[in-house]
Amino acid sequence: MDALFNRMLSGGIIILLDGYTKGIWIDAVGWEDRNVSEPQSQTVVRGPMEGFTENLRTNTALIRRRIRDPRLWMETRQIGQVTHTNVAVMYIKGIADEGVIQELRERLDRIDIDGILESGYIEEEIQDVTLTLFPTIYNSERPDSVAASLLEGRIAILIDGTPFVLLIPALFVQFFQSPEDYYQRADISTLLRLLRFFSFFIAMLAPAVYIAVTTFHQEMIPTNLLISLAAQREGVPFPAFVEAMLMEITYEILREAGVRIPKTVGQAVSIVGTLVIGQAAVEAGVVSAAMVIVVSITAISSYVIPENGLSIAVRIVRFALMMLAAAFGLLGILMGLIVLLLHLTSLRSFGVSYMSPFGPYVESDMKDTLFRLPWPRMTTRPQSNSIQNTIRQKTKKRRIGNKSQSRRE
Repeated sequence: MDALFNRMLSGGIIILLDGYTKGIWIDAVGWEDRNVSEPQSQTVVRGPMEGFTENLRTNTALIRRRIRDPRLWMETRQIGQVTHTNVAVMYIKGIADEGVIQELRERLDRIDIDGILESGYIEEEIQDVTLTLFPTIYNSERPDSVAASLLEGRIAILIDGTPFVLLIPALFVQFFQSPEDYYQRADISTLLRLLRFFSFFIAMLAPAVYIAVTTFHQEMIPTNLLISLAAQREGVPFPAFVEAMLMEITYEILREAGVRIPKTVGQAVSIVGTLVIGQAAVEAGVVSAAMVIVVSITAISSYVIPENGLSIAVRIVRFALMMLAAAFGLLGILMGLIVLLLHLTSLRSFGVSYMSPFGPYVESDMKDTLFRLPWPRMTTRPQSNSIQNTIRQKTKKRRIGNKSQSRRE
């Protein structure tokens, strides 16, 4: 009876015959779905412009459209005592690690909850460590990104009712990689990736370094700049730490307001927040112009990080480093970074070291971390994912210019 009601409430047709203990279920599910459209949170300049929808079968079809191999396996189960949400696990047999797959099955089977309404429910239920700010499970709404991760030995978790697909195991360096990195030339991709790492440190350290230098280490500032900063702060009644906190909290309020308010007035609010409030605060003597510049470049740098979960973690860490900088100067920032590094190296994502291939160091995986080598040199899959088959493509000796030279001769 449980199976009967589940099928019927899911839109199927049930035929029961008098005198028979078994019925017939006809899959006649039909409802309005959102069409496949461009991803909203992970946009690219060059690459596919289609994203997942809220329909599980549509999402699995988008992946199978890209990986047409019988080794692409899918396991479907229902989670949620009330919602009975369909959850699909996809992986490539012979590439993904069987130990990680079995561990994922056990964690999914241990979930005992009334309902699953979004992938965030599953993410919090199966992650290794909960006491961390950094995401240990990657999510994406791009079919091409999920297909590429499956080819690298990762496992995808698709949940009915959400366009975001979970990927395990997740590495720290993975949150700086954009799908567009693999559609452009290697030199361009490397430059953009280095820019993301640089923006990551700016978003995390810029306000803290400004507070430490202006409060404890004025000798590090050139004389002309120091005189200019002193003139700007002459009428400011607050110390640098309070000034930075006011600006950061104001910006976070404006950011949250920009997400919640209707799109028709969102542009007007952003203009008011960035121009009117900032200029008025400087003219009123509440904050200095230099602090507005620091907070602005920090906010812009946080948007360079491709994954929103890591961007939120950086925003929280920034406030902690600002407090350490106000109390101990650059020494406090150094202590905070050491604690942060120790915390990151202790994290695991389904048994895989979060900071791999940096720690533990895996030389063969360094070809796709800070730098992205050309595709002919990326012959092996990342070994950090504990995969079974490491060979991605066969090595070839490239002979450049021989044909054109022979033709000229």
